[in-house]
Amino acid sequence: MSSTPLPILSSESEPRRRLPPWLKRPMPTSEMLETRKLLDGLRLNTVCVEARCPNLTECWSRGTATFMILGDHCTRRCGFCAVGTARPQPVEADEPQRLADAAAQLGLRHVVITSVARDDLRDEGAQHFADCIAAVRARLPHATVEVLVPDFHGKPELIAVVTAAAPEVYNHNIETVARLQKKARPAARYERSLGVLRTAKAQNPRIATKSGLMVGLGETHDEIVQTLRDLRAHDCDLLTIGQYLRPGDRYLPVDRYYTPEEFEALGNIAEELGFSAVASGPFVRSSYFAETLFAETDFLRG
Repeated sequence: MSSTPLPILSSESEPRRRLPPWLKRPMPTSEMLETRKLLDGLRLNTVCVEARCPNLTECWSRGTATFMILGDHCTRRCGFCAVGTARPQPVEADEPQRLADAAAQLGLRHVVITSVARDDLRDEGAQHFADCIAAVRARLPHATVEVLVPDFHGKPELIAVVTAAAPEVYNHNIETVARLQKKARPAARYERSLGVLRTAKAQNPRIATKSGLMVGLGETHDEIVQTLRDLRAHDCDLLTIGQYLRPGDRYLPVDRYYTPEEFEALGNIAEELGFSAVASGPFVRSSYFAETLFAETDFLRG
């Protein structure tokens, strides 16, 4: 597979220009409405809704969703993310059980749990992640669990709370290249995020570490490749690469849309760099077909 540089397409930044044809999504189905009814009944948040994920219709129609714990108010404001920033709600002690109930009713074999950033909490939500993992284990002992966590400010003792709960996948997204970090995620740090992945792997080598990169913010081909190299150098096993889609006018503009062929080329480069599994495509997100990506690896729960 070739790793030749990607062609540079014309750059546009109008906030509402027409999407290319490969960025169209299916209409809602009755199965999607059933998933929504279940989640609403159990008072559960999902990143699908809060982040305005373009895959919501497809995933909910398949009876799967990515749970978002610790409320729907984030303590950080990222330039790409539609999750609201406001005073956080109190932590709900029964949320882990409600989440496990939903996972069981949906018949999930791979449960993906993420959260808002909770910089207001002493442990930044680490114990709540561990409690959710334990609740899923108790209710669905044969399911695998993937967590998509904030950076916990890189504190090893907080990362350890989650890794000790032994999720199969510990995911923390780098999001974008080093040069664009301050613009896209001003409260985060590129090197800190890399360090989170390395720390998680060192604490529990049996866990598959994972990260995600979105393109279309103005990064160069060389910057993308360097980011992939940095992730591998920091013990990242699994990788997702997807197109940034502007969730509204007040968010960062799209610099350009990558073609499916360009995503295939990026995936080939990532595979050549040694990632255990790679998903690269316009609609790829951290949890999009996460079970399938994990199944491509040799990581097994002990």
